[in-house]
Amino acid sequence: MTFSLWIPIIMLVLTFLLNIPVTYGMLGAGVYYLLYTGGDIGLVVGQTMGSLYTGYVLMAVPLFIFTANVMNSGKVTDAMFTFSKALIGKRKGALAYVNVLISLIFSGMTGSAIADAAGIGKMEIDAMVNDGYDKPFSCAITAASATIGPIFPPSIPFVIYAMLSGTSVGSLFLGGVVPGIMLAISLSVYVWFISRKRDYPIGESFTFRQFAKFSIKAFPALMTPVILLVGIYTGVMTPTEAGAVAALYALIIALFGYRILGFKGLMRTLVDTVVAAGQITILTGAAAVFTYIVAKENIPSMISAYILGITTNKWVLLLSINTLFLLLGMFLDTAVLQFVFLPMVIPIVRALGINMIHFGVIISLNMMIGLSTPPFGLTLFITAGISNTPFVKIAKEILPMIIVMLALLMLLTFVPDIILFIPNRMMG
Repeated sequence: MTFSLWIPIIMLVLTFLLNIPVTYGMLGAGVYYLLYTGGDIGLVVGQTMGSLYTGYVLMAVPLFIFTANVMNSGKVTDAMFTFSKALIGKRKGALAYVNVLISLIFSGMTGSAIADAAGIGKMEIDAMVNDGYDKPFSCAITAASATIGPIFPPSIPFVIYAMLSGTSVGSLFLGGVVPGIMLAISLSVYVWFISRKRDYPIGESFTFRQFAKFSIKAFPALMTPVILLVGIYTGVMTPTEAGAVAALYALIIALFGYRILGFKGLMRTLVDTVVAAGQITILTGAAAVFTYIVAKENIPSMISAYILGITTNKWVLLLSINTLFLLLGMFLDTAVLQFVFLPMVIPIVRALGINMIHFGVIISLNMMIGLSTPPFGLTLFITAGISNTPFVKIAKEILPMIIVMLALLMLLTFVPDIILFIPNRMMG
C-alpha cells in the first residue's frame, strides 16, 4: 500500500478507538486522501453522490423506516402482544415464546433489529419480569429475538447489501424467509429447554372467542408484511414500490384503523424518520468516498490475490469470512462492517462463484449476531438501558442463545439450498 493510503487507515482506526462517529472518520480520511493526492474533491463527490443517491434501491430504506416508526406505536404493539399471547396460550415459558413470535411478526414490518429491541423491547421485558421471569433472561431473549428482524423480509441490511453488491433485493428477501423462520424456531427450542430447567411460569388460557377478538384487532397490522411480500413475489411491485405501499398502508391503518396518529404524532414520526434516514444517508455517502479510495488503490484485488493464493475452496473461504466478521462484530458497529469491510470481500466471493444471494443472507445473519454479542452488542446495551439491568448479567445470559444462532449460521453456510430454495423456484 502507498503512503497516501496509510494515513486514512490510521485515521479510521483512531476513529474506532476514540469512539468518534464512523461517518466523520470516513469523511475525514477521504478528504485527507484527496487533498494529499491532488484529487478533485468536487468531481469525486459529484460522481459518487450522483450515482449513489439516485439509486432506486436506496429509496426503500426511509420507506421501511417510516413503516417501522408507525408500527412501533403503542396500540399496534399492544395488539400484536395480546394476539401473540393468545396464539401461544397455556405453555410453560409462554411469554418467552411470545417474545420470539412477536419479533418474527414485527420483522415483516420493521426490517430492523434496533427498531425491534427499542420499540417493543420494554413492553416484552416488563411483562416477563412481572410474570416472574429473571430480568437478565428477559433482556437476553429480547436482544436475541431482535436479530430475526433483518433476516425475515423486509430487511434494511438486505437493501444495503443489494446496493453494495448489485444483487436483486427481491431475491434476497425471498432468501431470508426460511432462515428467519428457522431462527425463530431455534430460539424457541432453547426457550423450551430453559423454561423447564428453571420452571418458568405457564401462560394464560384463552377461549376461542377471546382469540378471535384479538386476531381481528391485530389483523390490519398483520396484513402489512402480507401486502408487502405478496406484492414483491407476484412481480406486481418492486421492493422499493412495495416499501412505499407498506408505508402508505401503515399510515392509513394508523390514522383510521387504530387511530393512533394525530397531527403532532404524524409530525413526530416524520421527523424521526428523516433523522434516521439522514444518518444512514450521510453514512452511505461517506462510505462511498472511502470505497472510491479503496478501489483506486486496488485494495480489493490485492486482498483477492492474497486470499486466493492461500485457498480456492469456497467453503474454507466462507468459514474464514464468517469467523472474521464474527470477531469484528464483537468490537465494531454493524455499519462499519457493511460499508468498510463488506465491499472488500464481495469481489473475492464473486471470484469463487459463490451465490451472492446465499452470501448476502449468511453475512447479514452474521452481522446481526454481532449486534447481540459482547462486548459491543448494541441490542444488549439497548435492553440494558430500557430495563435498568447490568450489562454483564445480560451478556452472561445471552451466551447460550448466541451458540444456538451460530449453529444455525454454520448450517446455512454449508447448506446453501436452505436459503436458495424459495428464490430458485420463484425467481427462476
